[in-house]
Amino acid sequence: MKKSINAWSVAHGTDFEEMFAKLSAAGFDGVELNIDGDNSSHHSLTMETTDDELKKIRELSEKYSLPVVSISTSLYEGGAKLGSRDPARVKAGQDLLRKQLRYAKMLGATGILVVPGGISADCSIREAYENSIAALKAMVPEIEEAGVNVGVENVWNGFFMSPFDMCRFIDELGCKYIGAYYDVGNVIAFSWSEYWIEMLGERIKNIHVKDYKRNGYINNGGEWVDLLKGDVNWPKVVPALRKAGFDGYLTAEVGKTKRDQSWEDFYKEVADAVGTICSM
Repeated sequence: MKKSINAWSVAHGTDFEEMFAKLSAAGFDGVELNIDGDNSSHHSLTMETTDDELKKIRELSEKYSLPVVSISTSLYEGGAKLGSRDPARVKAGQDLLRKQLRYAKMLGATGILVVPGGISADCSIREAYENSIAALKAMVPEIEEAGVNVGVENVWNGFFMSPFDMCRFIDELGCKYIGAYYDVGNVIAFSWSEYWIEMLGERIKNIHVKDYKRNGYINNGGEWVDLLKGDVNWPKVVPALRKAGFDGYLTAEVGKTKRDQSWEDFYKEVADAVGTICSM
């Protein structure tokens, strides 16, 4: 397994070249970029990023030997929502997915992160499920043509509440490029990550790593903590990933918690922590 980090973990004022240089120096093997709103950070992609800009980013990636491994986004919970009952929001979600596929191809990334769902006081779980399935099925020809893995992520939006839900959703889509973008830390508040991995198996396309400290036991709350400081059972999680056939990037999605720590020391600390996890 290899060490990667999401660009959200990088200081907002850092431009693309400085980001690639510092993450490479810290020991990472790859980076995940994000499509965000305008002016989100100096190293965010947007819906308006041009081909020339993407070409320059890829050149920087190659210059610093730091591949772009995947494309995430913060926009699926805004105006773009694949499971919405509003056709305009569904279309916005499909347009976002389409843009992610294009950016991934141009940057050499092999996967993208997609958030299904859309549950609200006015949209039931069943409706959000059916709408998300329909929206993604309509995109299958474009996904297959792109040849890029589309990973649906388990986020705290009330959609994937068990590994059975996630497996069923992926299997119902019936596309070899659509699988799980599994976030190891996102289930710790109410479950055990190694059991999700056992169920998801070869469906797993990409991995996010973060850590969470429970208030004693599941379903009692807790807080996000630095990697290796929480209740993720890494000595069970990593072998479970290996058994599932996963040998890709572990992408850290974490924040800097020590105010007096330099960003360079933070990147090195995260790279070392992910390296420790990879070796388990």
